[in-house]
Amino acid sequence: MVHVLSSRILLRPTDPERSRAFYGERLALPVYREFGTGPERGTVYFLGGGFLEVSGRSDTPPSPAVRLWLQVADAGAAHEELRAKGVEIARPPVKEPWGLVEMWISDPDGTRIVLVEVPADHPLRYRPGM
Repeated sequence: MVHVLSSRILLRPTDPERSRAFYGERLALPVYREFGTGPERGTVYFLGGGFLEVSGRSDTPPSPAVRLWLQVADAGAAHEELRAKGVEIARPPVKEPWGLVEMWISDPDGTRIVLVEVPADHPLRYRPGM
């Protein structure tokens, strides 16, 4: 068995400065560490129990198959905060048939990001008898 000590998602943006502004300023993700110098330097952001590294540069945007799932405490509050910061909302918060509240945005390269609120009564939070 592989014993994983830490993990992170690696993104190679087409415009690193634009992506750092999006994740660091608009989403206000806290910085875990930075490395290197110049426009392609790396920035690693905290993502709750994981990390997001934005570093290097790519000639093409990430595949549309790449998506980020970020749990937030309050999707409605996140919606208002991000809208006030000028983040384009692809879909406002909606309670899904499976009980989660989901809101969709995209980063500057089009990487889809779902912000998810897990309501207090959802089975992901609590299972009676367990």
